[in-house]
Amino acid sequence: MSPAASLPTSIDETLAMLDRAGYVADRALATVLYLSLTMRRPLFLEGEAGVGKTEIAKVLAKELGRPLIRLQCYEGLDVASAVYEWNYAAQMIEIRLSEASGDRDRTSVAEDVFSERFLVKRPILQALEPTIEGRAPVLLIDELDRADEAFEAYLLEVLSDFQVTIPELGTIRASEPPIVIVTTNRTREIHDALKRRCLYHWVDYPDAERELAIVRARCRARPSGSASRWWPSSRSCGRWSCSRRRASPRRWTGRRHLPNSTRWPSTRRWCPTRSACS
Repeated sequence: MSPAASLPTSIDETLAMLDRAGYVADRALATVLYLSLTMRRPLFLEGEAGVGKTEIAKVLAKELGRPLIRLQCYEGLDVASAVYEWNYAAQMIEIRLSEASGDRDRTSVAEDVFSERFLVKRPILQALEPTIEGRAPVLLIDELDRADEAFEAYLLEVLSDFQVTIPELGTIRASEPPIVIVTTNRTREIHDALKRRCLYHWVDYPDAERELAIVRARCRARPSGSASRWWPSSRSCGRWSCSRRRASPRRWTGRRHLPNSTRWPSTRRWCPTRSACS
């Protein structure tokens, strides 16, 4: 993790921060990101898979020098897996030891077993606590549309007040709000109540010009001199990317899917931008 950095103070600084990390963004995305950081509001990114929504959280964590806490959503995700749960095994051991010793009353044992000592903190609760350096982390709630509506409703308190209510302990509020990025692939509609608590932005596929800029940004670190002939040029990567988009809509998984006009010999190294173009 890099040293802590201050938040950008303008849209241009936000664009420069993203550019340093190799993330090519348009001004609209930089604007909503700057507003989210300045207003301390969660950022809700919606769009098709592979357009760079998750990468935003990774770039922020790297450039701002903050830890990244990621919650990957899935069907059946509940509070015990995402927020907190009690260490029931340790609680039972504590109760048995107290019964064996006989020197504690029932009330004190009940208060002890429901203390933070037996609380297992999951990603959302971890994000509400500052790090050792006193910095609020970056919380990525990825692919929220995969989770159930019940969990979506539970997030309303977290996204609006940056707090979690635990019946046995009370309300735990973040001393400094974390940077929250929520992403969805729109496989189902997210309730408007959750969207109202965030700044919303639709992330679309890049146009041809920006797609070429992405390829060039990923090829910045290619070797120089004679070794560079083993790496494809940005023009070749661009032709490959465009031809891939015009081809079958199914997901491309490897070199065998490349058209003959842009296929490279197997002795050459594979394009370093493959992950960015997929």
